[in-house]
Amino acid sequence: MIPLTALWLPILLSTVAVFFASFIMHMVLSYHRSDYRKLPDEDHVTDALRNAAVVPGPAYYFPYFAFKDMKSPAVVEQLKRGPVGFLTVLPSGPPTMGKHLVQWFVYCAVISLLAAYLAVETLGPGSGFQHVFSVVSIAAFLGYGAAHAQESIWGGRSWVVTMKHIFDSVIFALLTGTAFGWLWPQSL
Repeated sequence: MIPLTALWLPILLSTVAVFFASFIMHMVLSYHRSDYRKLPDEDHVTDALRNAAVVPGPAYYFPYFAFKDMKSPAVVEQLKRGPVGFLTVLPSGPPTMGKHLVQWFVYCAVISLLAAYLAVETLGPGSGFQHVFSVVSIAAFLGYGAAHAQESIWGGRSWVVTMKHIFDSVIFALLTGTAFGWLWPQSL
């Protein structure tokens, strides 16, 4: 069995590769630029939210109702009238990109670490590139991409946006699998 510590280099390399690939996907390539849109009459909407004293943190669902009341005539009318949606409020002020980037890097490292753990539990020293690549890529894809579909199924996110994120996740998984396949220990 390969000790997990023997895989520190592919864990680090795959983390860095995914981190920089995500930078290129979001900052250089243009396909994510249409993921979000400006609210119609944004100033009016944001003034109303500010006046309603919404706070960062909880997810808001509107119109809000208790599950047991979902079929009541009043709730059905509110849902028909619309709009219906989810709202996430972030803290006011400029985005703290440093904090987000550190969290993303740590998340990438955790995905690589978990993929490494699965690989050491299922593969031995000298496993071929293709076998290592397959196991690690599937594990990485599950970590990076599987949950995006839930955002469209339950959260109403556009399937086009979800498919872009799943595409990104496939690239991240391939990078992770390649790093591990290339640097997999041949002997101990």
